[in-house]
Amino acid sequence: MNEYQFSAGEPFRLGAHHDGAGVNFAVFSQYATRMDLCLFSPDGKEELKRLALPECSGSVWHGYLKGLPVGTLYGYRAHGTYDPQRGFRFNANKLLMDPYTRELSGSWINSDVLTGYDEQSEELDLSFDSRDSASFVPKSVVSDPSLFKEFINPNLPEGDHGDTLFSPANDACELIYEAHVKGLTQQHDLVPNEVKGTYEGLACDEMIRHYQALGVTTLELLPVHSFVNDRFLLERGLVNYWGYNTIGFFAPEPRYFGPDGLIGFRKMAQKLNSNGIKVILDVVYNHTAEGDHCGPTLSYRGLDNHSYYRLEKDQPSRYVNDTGCGNTLNIAHPFVLRMVLDSLRFWVECMGVDGFRFDLATTLGREDHGFDINGGFFDALRQDPVLSKVRLIAEPWDIGPGGYQLGEFSPEFSEWNDQFRDSVRKFWKSDANGAQEIASGLLGSASYFDRVGRRSNASLNFVSAHDGFTLADTCRYVERHNLDNGEDNRDGHHTNHSDNFGVEGESDDAEIMAMRAQRQRNILAILFLAQGSPMLLAGDEIGNSQKGNNNAYCQDNETGWINWQQADKNLSDFVARLSAFRRAHQCLSQSLFLHGELRSVDGNLDVKWTDFDDNLLNWDDPGLGQLCVLIREAALTPGYRYSDDAVLVVINRDHQAAMVKLPELLPGTKWKCGIDTADHPDNLMDGEFTGSVSVAGNCVAVFFQTDQKVH
Repeated sequence: MNEYQFSAGEPFRLGAHHDGAGVNFAVFSQYATRMDLCLFSPDGKEELKRLALPECSGSVWHGYLKGLPVGTLYGYRAHGTYDPQRGFRFNANKLLMDPYTRELSGSWINSDVLTGYDEQSEELDLSFDSRDSASFVPKSVVSDPSLFKEFINPNLPEGDHGDTLFSPANDACELIYEAHVKGLTQQHDLVPNEVKGTYEGLACDEMIRHYQALGVTTLELLPVHSFVNDRFLLERGLVNYWGYNTIGFFAPEPRYFGPDGLIGFRKMAQKLNSNGIKVILDVVYNHTAEGDHCGPTLSYRGLDNHSYYRLEKDQPSRYVNDTGCGNTLNIAHPFVLRMVLDSLRFWVECMGVDGFRFDLATTLGREDHGFDINGGFFDALRQDPVLSKVRLIAEPWDIGPGGYQLGEFSPEFSEWNDQFRDSVRKFWKSDANGAQEIASGLLGSASYFDRVGRRSNASLNFVSAHDGFTLADTCRYVERHNLDNGEDNRDGHHTNHSDNFGVEGESDDAEIMAMRAQRQRNILAILFLAQGSPMLLAGDEIGNSQKGNNNAYCQDNETGWINWQQADKNLSDFVARLSAFRRAHQCLSQSLFLHGELRSVDGNLDVKWTDFDDNLLNWDDPGLGQLCVLIREAALTPGYRYSDDAVLVVINRDHQAAMVKLPELLPGTKWKCGIDTADHPDNLMDGEFTGSVSVAGNCVAVFFQTDQKVH
């Protein structure tokens, strides 16, 4: 190592970048007084050389080492003031991960040596720990630049990246499938053993066939950014399974590597794209794995605690905790904002990602005066030539003041609509005013989203997600059963709007099992019939259960993995029919909202609510359980998208069958049943109807015209 001599290098590109002759290193720290680059042996166990970066341009420390090869392992040690009461936590005894590293070698080892303070001191985090942490942390890697060349979608001509563009007007009929990389395939018998639980496993032939059978257009992955197992979980013999504890915003999580290693992710994205399926990532830019003031010093805290995090103004030794995870990233700082934007572009341009779901997105819009949709992050995102064109989804809340912001995001975003989830569950439980709430959800929750030019798919509809009961458990459990999480069943949602039909958990009673299966079909039917974009939790289509655990974030085992061995094939086939029906009827996935306005083309209302006698509904009835909605193309639909498609949705929550008067349409047209959630031999799926028809109790039946003309 003695032959390596620094030259100035450049500050413009952060991270470690090999140019064929050597490596340029650049790292941000506004308040450091010196920045040491530490070079390690190939096994990461021996620190071979410690060199001070020779230049500091503004707040970027940088230098160039000629002759340094690809694959070199390194880390940083930042020198500066250690004064937690003023927000400064520099401790050069702690080896720090490069925030821009795209690869990590080794793993994080649980130890109190990772803390910058002495845990035995009475002053706790105000004290100073002089032990070297290098043996307990993975090393950053100088990556081979050829691994991260620009991603080209195989479906498009060379140089054409239009596949990443998302148009709310033209891509209305999407189906998002939310999945965990490992949990999706770990127990699937038809997935090759060598790729189970890996990035490659997501795109194996068997899984692609499954996605296509369901009509999935987009695979949404729980976090794949490199993350850390929480210390308190390790002490309980558990791990962070979901991955919402990010440490490396550029590095793919290595625990999901398969035979192809790092490039397995790119190959997965490319194969899915070539089969018409996009990939979006659930990303966590609201906090990091370094936790609160008692957490470890892994990277950002040691590089520049005062800049990377939002600190309490009257007590800078403590962190603002709008995330509930101990700290909050300071996205308002220009270099932290730059890191987030650089990370997003990296995953699009180099890894083949088509969009993002932002965890606790309210946090990303927090300025000094509170949440601001025109804050720095959102302004930068809208103006970015790459990121402004990809799929953007917000989780519109955090736990800070004014944190619930459903409907307040800009037109570029869809938002997770938890009101839709709750309204559907409450309606089928016969809660008061359930019909009024579900009616709003069926039309895209316009009261939240129909403003400033937003499209109906601003509402990202879901009935279950990774966080909470699975759909099957929503119909099996009233109480959460989270004892295996080691928190005395205190964790997880308190209010689930679930139903067990008289027996908590599993039952072999045929009547109870039939009612539970019916409830699942009814809930899924509402999901696929509603305006907006539906999201299906992976496993819900086969009746997957987590045994009543509604917070399986630490269950990297059979609780958290999908049980394909007990798959309900009938339910899966039903979901496939729902999805196909939705795709076949464009009036079910419109980009415009429906408000019961007259259509100039035929004088009909674009949406009409009636009772079973074809009279206007009595919306004042809190126990309303029988309703029909006739859906046509929105009144303002432009001519080039117009069709005379019409769908009648009949919802009968009562236990008894009922006669429904079908509305009269154009001469010569009849109604045909496309969906019937009832499980009985004499169903509606055969024949064509006029006049009246009997619809089973606890059922959703959907009819369409037999003679449609699509323009």
